[in-house]
Amino acid sequence: MGKWNGYGGKLKEDESPIDGIMRELEEESRLVIPKENFKELGYMDFYFDDKAEWNQRVLVYRVDDFTGEPEETEEMVPKWFPLNEIPWQEMWKGDDQWVPYVIENKKFSGEIHFAEGGEKLVSVEVKEI
Repeated sequence: MGKWNGYGGKLKEDESPIDGIMRELEEESRLVIPKENFKELGYMDFYFDDKAEWNQRVLVYRVDDFTGEPEETEEMVPKWFPLNEIPWQEMWKGDDQWVPYVIENKKFSGEIHFAEGGEKLVSVEVKEI
């Protein structure tokens, strides 16, 4: 809440990651995109030193081919930004370290450690795979 973020969410029981992102994308944008249009680029492990229940692995997908425009929903307000105007300061700290891999269509993995409920970046490591 209050940060620019990508589409996604938690998996339902017995749901595969690709089925989960397809469902979340439809719920949050109303876009229905075929499975073959998703490209898995990698993952980020997020650790919260003071909120371990927030720790999670996030699988990252990219979609380049789709029809329609994302719609605003209760969960998301879509907005396109020119690449030279990405509002890094209004995103999670550390996003500027891994989102460029997505923009450049590169496979990657990494981890980010936070403190103070995600407001303080402790460390970040991202590498191309």
